[in-house]
Amino acid sequence: MMKPTPEQLALQHTLAVCQGHADALQDALQDMQLRSLSADDYCHLNKADRRLLDQFAYRYTRLQDDMGARLVPAALKAQGEDIAPLSAFDRFARLEQLGWLPSADEWLTLRQVRNAFAHDYPDSPTERFDRLDAATEAAKRLLAVMAQFLLKTQEKG
Repeated sequence: MMKPTPEQLALQHTLAVCQGHADALQDALQDMQLRSLSADDYCHLNKADRRLLDQFAYRYTRLQDDMGARLVPAALKAQGEDIAPLSAFDRFARLEQLGWLPSADEWLTLRQVRNAFAHDYPDSPTERFDRLDAATEAAKRLLAVMAQFLLKTQEKG
């Protein structure tokens, strides 16, 4: 059996970090589903609900950030790709070509949803709730992308 390269070891480490965020995000999504907050509940959050939404927001943000900033480059480097000349979008496009990412464009859409959810604070509770709803769907897609990364890593040995 061949010894893993430093790039492969870096990929394994980054995958483990991202998987920790993914597991916690999955837990938060399950708890949110059990709680099934309505738009009305969202106006009057109790401490437990606020903690749950904070956990969701934190893990969703961390997973997406770590995947984009660390996992994507690590996956490309482990494939022997030279990422230095590539813009962030080109890295996503290259991973799409290699079958690691379903769609570079979808990745950017997931990022926009995350940014709207994490950084914009609309006054209307209905708008905030709609953004939470969009972020919940985006988080599910992000978890599917993470699962695809795990699969590709296992295929590559």
